[in-house]
Amino acid sequence: MKYKLWLDEWLENYVKPSAKQKTYIRYRQIIDKHFSCELGETELAELTPILLQRFITELLETGNTRTGNGLSANSVNIIITVIQNSLQTAYNLGFIDAEIGGKLKRPKTTEKQISCFTVAEQKQIEQAILRGSKPKMKGVLLCLYTGLRIGELLALEWSDVDLTRGELSVTKTCFDGKDKNGVFCRITNTPKTETSIRTIPIPKQLIPILKGMKRTAKNSYVISDSEKVLAVRSYQRSFERLLKKLDISHKGFHALRHTFATRALEVGVDVKTLSEILGHKNPNVTLQRYAHSMPEHKKEMMNKIGKLL
Repeated sequence: MKYKLWLDEWLENYVKPSAKQKTYIRYRQIIDKHFSCELGETELAELTPILLQRFITELLETGNTRTGNGLSANSVNIIITVIQNSLQTAYNLGFIDAEIGGKLKRPKTTEKQISCFTVAEQKQIEQAILRGSKPKMKGVLLCLYTGLRIGELLALEWSDVDLTRGELSVTKTCFDGKDKNGVFCRITNTPKTETSIRTIPIPKQLIPILKGMKRTAKNSYVISDSEKVLAVRSYQRSFERLLKKLDISHKGFHALRHTFATRALEVGVDVKTLSEILGHKNPNVTLQRYAHSMPEHKKEMMNKIGKLL
């Protein structure tokens, strides 16, 4: 059996029934894009560690099918995960005689630089949205003050928001994908991890804004474009246009979540509480990701202690 045929078999019968839909779609894209090549045409039993490692090197040097440049280490590591998991299953089923996937050397990755908005930029964004005429952009305020991911924001329905208690429940997320017919659509699924299912307090300043939005809502979603359900990429582009209009340097939508976390640490929110609000697996993840926010916070704490002397 050729490796490409085995990858299809593995994906449909071993990944699809057990993995999240987003994972299945991502693996499908990887297989279609990167394995219609010599490696994909190689017989499964003829694969060797050196053959696979050469493939990894090619991906790092010229693996970007659009530009011809190399893929990032992070992208290549996802492809390696596909190779290793598919070959582990093949070994377990007796299709190959050795666990060759485990012999691959992964490229070294670097932690992504956390990017957030300054206090001045945040105020500029908030004022522009509050003065503006597009209710859908108020979702940006919600992210700035709750740390929601974009998929969680757009999947949020009014039934998830309790304005009396002042809290919202994150129980689902969404992403852009394709339906059975290959047509682009928005797909809703369970959140990223179990800890992503959480309840978040709503700052009291946002309550009247949300009440106004609810009174004029045209469908069940908190953030929508009139009666239309918003695609993730479409909302990202709207945010990009806002930054350009305000002459604020480009930052991805996820910077709103980073900004919330940074501001929270700056005002003294403890890491455990912040971790729970963000839906991280544990406080260590929060500490490692937002360590850049801690020095000034530590300095402020030490100055307060110094005043006691």
